[in-house]
Amino acid sequence: MKREDVQAEYRWDLSDLYADDAAWELDFKAVRVDAERFKTFKGRLTQTPELLIEALTLREKIARLMDNIVTYARQKLDENTKNATYQGLVARAETLMAEIGDIMSFAIPELLSQDYDQIKAHLAHPELKVYEKYFEDLFRGKPHILSEEIESLLAQTQELGRVPSNAYGMLLNADMTFEDAIDSEGNTHPLTNGSYISLMMSTDRKLRLDAFEKFYKVYGAHINTISTLMQSEVKKNIFYSKVRNHSSSRAAALFENNIPVSVPDKLIDAVNANLDTFYKYMKLRKRVLGVEELHLYDIYTPIISNVDFKIPYDEARETVTQALGVLGDSYQSILKSAFTDGWIDVYETEGKRSGAYSWGTYESKPYILLNHKDNLDSMFTLAHELGHSMHSYLSHKNQPYVYGNYSIFVAEVASTTNEALLNDYLLKTITDPEKKKYVLNHYLEQFRGTIFRQTMFAEFERDIHKHVEAGGALTADFMCDHYLALNKKYFGPDVIIDDSIKYEWARIPHMYYEFYVYQYATGFSAAISLADQILKEGEPAIERYLEFLSSGSKNYPIDILRLAGADMETEHPVTNALNVFKSVVDELDALL
Repeated sequence: MKREDVQAEYRWDLSDLYADDAAWELDFKAVRVDAERFKTFKGRLTQTPELLIEALTLREKIARLMDNIVTYARQKLDENTKNATYQGLVARAETLMAEIGDIMSFAIPELLSQDYDQIKAHLAHPELKVYEKYFEDLFRGKPHILSEEIESLLAQTQELGRVPSNAYGMLLNADMTFEDAIDSEGNTHPLTNGSYISLMMSTDRKLRLDAFEKFYKVYGAHINTISTLMQSEVKKNIFYSKVRNHSSSRAAALFENNIPVSVPDKLIDAVNANLDTFYKYMKLRKRVLGVEELHLYDIYTPIISNVDFKIPYDEARETVTQALGVLGDSYQSILKSAFTDGWIDVYETEGKRSGAYSWGTYESKPYILLNHKDNLDSMFTLAHELGHSMHSYLSHKNQPYVYGNYSIFVAEVASTTNEALLNDYLLKTITDPEKKKYVLNHYLEQFRGTIFRQTMFAEFERDIHKHVEAGGALTADFMCDHYLALNKKYFGPDVIIDDSIKYEWARIPHMYYEFYVYQYATGFSAAISLADQILKEGEPAIERYLEFLSSGSKNYPIDILRLAGADMETEHPVTNALNVFKSVVDELDALL
């Protein structure tokens, strides 16, 4: 389907960012002028409170313009990754971002060269009070900020640092093509990165097998290229962590949000300690599917196979709206505007970026990219991305720009809370017993895909970085062999680990997000806890939750979550989530 064939109500409206490319060009030129003016503050940033106010105000203006410039170019390219015009705009935006970063790189070293007491004296000025937490956090990082010359040099390397991720994205979304998958009746089905999981959910085992083999055959053909890109990504992460005096690349990645390294390690340890429950689910899946051997291409298909759960987008929209009604009228009012004000780009079209995301700027709508299929999983994806967007909307509305963005550590909490509330709504309103079993199975699949799968990814990511930090070579064989071994450990004795799965790591874009994936699992655990409190406590828990959504980064993420009702410095949220998984496995097992 071509983009122009999709009705306007199912496409996002990027005019909040720019009316057209010509308007984008005006800001592209204007931000250069502002950046040149910022140079005049060099050497005098903190001479007076008034100068500091003027400099911080101009820096914020530049940052907001750059946010808009980059986001517009990227999202226009995501509409069609083959569009050469927007490939050019993205390249220009990224070059400009590196140039602006270089011009402004003197600011942080200059600020940190001052005595913190002098800065605190300036913060007594009414217009600077808002920056108290910002400067507290800035000086926390002082040991990792380098000289002006080195900071300038590092700023110039940022564009080079994005090469592995950019090249991987173009390979994945624009260059890779797959043979059509063939079902048991000889019908063909388009196989793409966007359609793969939908095909894996089919009840036709021949179709699943054919799609699985053809999909990973392509990744296997590109594995040396992708391995080289991943090796470069890992080495880049390690390089920056060493230059900035961190103990490891993971410590560097977690430092910004003040997350102890023990948090992801506790997650991995807790999940590994509870794999027996996951093995029980795999054994249940094998029994219900009635197969002699349970293969990895049997993992996604619902084990309740006689249920027709076709959910067109319009129906999914209404169901999600009803499910989130528990969060109150103000939440509902904003949520409904998401469907009428051009937040969402719904359907897969030719060249469109695969997957789904929520992304916007402080100035714009919190846009949502979908590739909607008419199934239960896509309805949950809609709820998930709306959680992100509502989090962004409320944080932008209630926090100044400096604290308007929430940290990646809490990024998956709102999205997964929405999924938990949707799951609860479905189980309470569905009267068909077979559909109820289907939803229970889907809930187990959320656990499988979010806690177990993402923790396996996190373990893989941790291990390959440690391997290189210890002097090892990150070859295609090493990564594929290690990933295969992790699959054997996580899936257990009742699953045949097909050799082609060793290429799966190569199709995970989040591997280029530097220690992001573990937060899906920690976020899921927190979300299960918060959703449970919302459903049981009512208004007090809702108020805590809405305050969480409105907090942005005004405090450290661990503290914000603790106030909401989930203390991630303890093992309780993860353990509780795994206990819920165990109870749902037992419930479905009893029904079957």
